Amino acid sequence: MELKNGLPVSIKLATKVTQQQTTEDFYFELAGQLVTIGDTLYIRYQEVQEDGQKIPVTIKIMPDGAVQLTRSGDMRMRLKFIYREMVNTSYNTPYGTMLFSTYTKNLRVSLKDRPASGKIVIEYDLYMADEQIGNYQINLDFTA
Repeated sequence: MELKNGLPVSIKLATKVTQQQTTEDFYFELAGQLVTIGDTLYIRYQEVQEDGQKIPVTIKIMPDGAVQLTRSGDMRMRLKFIYREMVNTSYNTPYGTMLFSTYTKNLRVSLKDRPASGKIVIEYDLYMADEQIGNYQINLDFTA
């Protein structure tokens, strides 16, 4: 994905992943873009994997307050977050499609115009079938 047609932003992304009583923290400083289409805001960036592979990521902030995170590449994932709601989703892998659900415990979006900046906080539980497989926290700050 070539990043174009948007306002350049610097992104600070912190994630905390808890699975089977083990917690891992990740922190990234990334260059990205802020794009507005109608009333919907998109933050786009590329996540660099340990092997150097770049994974395009889009965070979509919808007018109703819902947030959607899409990771592309070989394994395509689209997670939608609605405060205090269980949302079904899928994860496409080279081996087939896996079905998941998210339950969003915390969802906050704050945006400013001058300079264009904002903060997104998402805490959610991830389920496969009816079993919780992890708890995730995403903190994303961006500034133009």
